[in-house]
Amino acid sequence: MKREGRIQTNCSGKQESRDIVKPSKERLFYNMTTEERSRLQLLDTALRSESVREHIHSIVVRVREQLARRTDALMSWEPFQLDVLATRLPPEIRSAWVFVLRAGADTGAERHPNSHQRMMSFEGSGDLQTGEPGDWQSNVLVSDPDSSLERRWISIPMNIWHRPVISAETDWAVVSFHTVPAEELIEERPDDGREAGTRQKKYLRK
Repeated sequence: MKREGRIQTNCSGKQESRDIVKPSKERLFYNMTTEERSRLQLLDTALRSESVREHIHSIVVRVREQLARRTDALMSWEPFQLDVLATRLPPEIRSAWVFVLRAGADTGAERHPNSHQRMMSFEGSGDLQTGEPGDWQSNVLVSDPDSSLERRWISIPMNIWHRPVISAETDWAVVSFHTVPAEELIEERPDDGREAGTRQKKYLRK
């Protein structure tokens, strides 16, 4: 496994010098069964509507502005109503989100203990690495609508660690679908200072 030393931004927004473990494997597309591919195709079709893309773009603009104001943050987000998609979605889809991740950032390892995530690259590009700390597998996603489904989407089952690493050229805007309502979605991150070894929070705080 190749190591490369460099200065990197950590999940708190500060820079630190450490060895970076390059992904040891190329793209791994979790759970790409025929059934799962059909789910992604249905979501992809819904997002190809011009009116839907215009609506999502307006959210991207707003969320990007929020990120620009929060100079210490590596990403910002906003859920949107599923009825915006104006189509019947797979019944397990319970919420939809727009995330904007800062250009050049590595936002750190995270997972969702209560949701299966399905995510599409909307603007920009990034590497949604999966696996576990120390053994990451590269999943580079692009936003070109003419690219294959596998180049634009990723399906991440519950409790799978993932780590967004964003291209330096521009912020990365993604559309993410989850299997819990927006107010219930949990983010879990490693935390050696806690007995459980992780910490959890909800994206939408009361």
